Amino acid sequence: MIRLIGAHSLARIEGLGQLALFTTRALGAVHRGRGLGERLVRSIHSLGVRCLSVISIVGLFTGLVLGLQGFHVLGRFGSESLLGTLVSLTLIRELAPVLAALMIVGQAGSALAAELGIQRNSEQIDALEIMGVDALAYLVTPRLLAAIVVFPILTMLFSVVGLVGGYVSSSAFLGLDGGVYWAAVNSSVQGGDLFEAAIKALVFGLTTVAICAYQGYHAHSHAGEKGARAVSAATTRAVVQASVAVLAADYAVTSFLV
Repeated sequence: MIRLIGAHSLARIEGLGQLALFTTRALGAVHRGRGLGERLVRSIHSLGVRCLSVISIVGLFTGLVLGLQGFHVLGRFGSESLLGTLVSLTLIRELAPVLAALMIVGQAGSALAAELGIQRNSEQIDALEIMGVDALAYLVTPRLLAAIVVFPILTMLFSVVGLVGGYVSSSAFLGLDGGVYWAAVNSSVQGGDLFEAAIKALVFGLTTVAICAYQGYHAHSHAGEKGARAVSAATTRAVVQASVAVLAADYAVTSFLV
């Protein structure tokens, strides 16, 4: 049993090392990418524009639920005027970065892993390497750079839509004065809160996109999985590992910044 646990632990550590090397090489290949600008724009569209609707919907309902629950909880202590503080800080510092990252992983990250897995399965990546094209620079680097741009923007969009949802829930449905709500939001949100949200968004973006790209890029390397089955398994691993990584990174970043 000890030998089995040790072998499993070493395999996990080796996998983390390979992921770190994969990410470092992809980021270091920026200067070798030909036509990087066009591929970067396509990657931003794939990661960002296509996720606008799901980010807006989830952000709205998150704000609605926060406003509803917060109003009744604060009402027990006669502190309904602090609802704007509760909703804004909860959204900006915690829920918006985490939920936005999970939504992007579910929609765009899974598609990225499947796309790279199909390209590996159909030997398109091998063809690029045979032609002397740096496959990492061509396929992965634009996605990582797009994550740096997209994740902070979508996180802020999630926060804004969530704040509106909290206002609608508390003011329009529960009768709290709207001026009191927005005054509490304005007085409670500081630059440090926005900075923490931006840092989390950057960390989550690089981590999740790197994991999804790595799993798709190496979909062929798992024994016993070939063809479409390998692509399906790589996509599943990408979504699960990226989601867990978001929660683990959230704790690590929060512990460092608090």
